[in-house]
Amino acid sequence: MSTKQQTLKAPISFAGKGLHTGVEVTMTVHPAGVDNGIVFRRTDVEGTPLIPALCDNVTDTSRGTTVEANGVKVATIEHIVSALWTLGVDNALIDIDAPETPIMDGSAREYAERIVATGLVEQDAERKYYQVTEKMVYTIPDKGVSIILYPDEEFSASVHVDYNSKVIGNQYATFLPDDDYAAKIAPCRTFVFLHELEPLFRMNLIKGGDLDNAIVVVENPVSEEQFAHLKQIFHKEDISITGGYLNNLELRFTNELARHKLLDLLGDMALLGMRIKGRVWASRPGHFANTEFMKQLRRTIRREGERPRYKYDCRKTPVYDINDIRRMLPHRPPFLLVDRIFHVDDASIAGIKNVTMNEPFFVGHFPNEPVMPGVLIVEAMAQCGGIMVLRNIPDPENYSTYFMKIDGVKFKRKIIPGDTLQFELHLTEPIRRGVCVMDAKAFVGDTLACEATLMAQVAKTKK
Repeated sequence: MSTKQQTLKAPISFAGKGLHTGVEVTMTVHPAGVDNGIVFRRTDVEGTPLIPALCDNVTDTSRGTTVEANGVKVATIEHIVSALWTLGVDNALIDIDAPETPIMDGSAREYAERIVATGLVEQDAERKYYQVTEKMVYTIPDKGVSIILYPDEEFSASVHVDYNSKVIGNQYATFLPDDDYAAKIAPCRTFVFLHELEPLFRMNLIKGGDLDNAIVVVENPVSEEQFAHLKQIFHKEDISITGGYLNNLELRFTNELARHKLLDLLGDMALLGMRIKGRVWASRPGHFANTEFMKQLRRTIRREGERPRYKYDCRKTPVYDINDIRRMLPHRPPFLLVDRIFHVDDASIAGIKNVTMNEPFFVGHFPNEPVMPGVLIVEAMAQCGGIMVLRNIPDPENYSTYFMKIDGVKFKRKIIPGDTLQFELHLTEPIRRGVCVMDAKAFVGDTLACEATLMAQVAKTKK
């Protein structure tokens, strides 16, 4: 799979009825720009509000996943999101004229077929991945639900379902990196137990459900009175039960139900908003457990995002020492504020500054309680970023980087004598016409001290 973000080559449209609302829906999936993610747009609501498909926006998981933002909802999003995300679409804008996606045949088959037929286009930005580094667990013990995420270099997922059903039995399904999602997972339909139908109707759900878009599992014998009721519910006279399924249903796979649970799991995991490098094992998963686990994971990612990505070891030879830095940057003491660079690549850099009591700014800046000026912390981060940009220029001594914009500056901790500041900067987009945009962070140990988004221009120094 591509390491670059991707979107559709062209828009694709679908029409049908919502599973729970029963309303007729038209839905068009448009290509979208870099870092857009998958976003719904309610075209039937004034102002066409946007609803990002993210776990933080999940507000209901009763028989489907519902997201809500800007005062509006879109329900039963898991099938279209599963197809888009798993087939490689990172960015899409989905226009929808109703509060629920069309259920189609109860699977993601038509969605997947149209996505594959339309094709994808690679975009000029790297995908965002979360690299799992330790085992993570989510459980609901009284319901036998567990989802476990293990470290791995690629994404894969396995599902086990056991509902103590003599019809379904134990079923397993697996999705591996090279599997054909469109052929193996997408055709698998949603299912419901017969004894669940009446409560769902009473809850004002499954108004659009029928025997053409769901598998109905029948565990127990059905009386003539129940048959008559089913005929009335589904507006059909030819209702029968064969092999534990309503209306002579023929399964598309012997483990179709487990595969559908896997389809749902893939759709709900896409709501993390970034791709995962890790291996998932899920037992009796459902939309509530899936999305709660994603919320838990998203909180973990936020916390980890406030810790250094790179570990500084003073015993190792630096990538650039102070003499190398002096050759690249025009700054000189007391305004040369980076002592070492210990990591650098095409998109990121990490360096340090040892803050000592003899820094000249401590003479006048809170002299009785020495504190490093915040503007100098930002300047130090910028100098670190300048090294990353200038290192590939043959004559860096003839160039300088100048601030164009500073956004989102936050100071989290005072910097005092004796602290070692660790800077980490990451390009958020490719450098164009000498302009670079970087996310910058400064740490003391594992504690975030300062963060900002910096925009700078690389320009030749006038002689």
